[in-house]
Amino acid sequence: MIKSNCIPKLILISGSPWVGKTTVAEALFESCENSAYCDGDWLWHVNPFSLRDPRLRNGDRNISFVLSNYLSSQFEYVIFSSVVLTDELIRESILNGITAEDYKKIGFTLTCSEETLGERHKARGDDSWCEVNYYWLRLPPDPSDHIIDTDNKSVLQIVDEIRSIIGERE
Repeated sequence: MIKSNCIPKLILISGSPWVGKTTVAEALFESCENSAYCDGDWLWHVNPFSLRDPRLRNGDRNISFVLSNYLSSQFEYVIFSSVVLTDELIRESILNGITAEDYKKIGFTLTCSEETLGERHKARGDDSWCEVNYYWLRLPPDPSDHIIDTDNKSVLQIVDEIRSIIGERE
């Protein structure tokens, strides 16, 4: 087991579908030693899916539980990415459910232009099951989040920008 004497950092990565949250979070995770990663989609993966389904609150509790365990396990970085973080009440519910103590939260909202979002949606081939929706892109970011515009940036450039803000630039 790796022992760490530093206060763990909970890195939240929020934003619209297709903005690059998962891609950036995975690359950040791979670049940070002594880290853990949780993608919110894993714990909200239900069928049928509806934001109005009260059973999704179980997903919120699962997320809080996983994040609490990671934060209490001496990881220096706990990375959590999810579109659900764009919803103020869901974000608050997840964060309030964390039982770990003595950690630092650093939030990021990834954004891009509507044109870029449409291009990314089309490139993924998601047209077969849904239309591009700009609703999530237009939501105001959490006031405490760092905003990162992903237009015309590589994944590595975005990761470097995040690492600079969290104090982990090589």
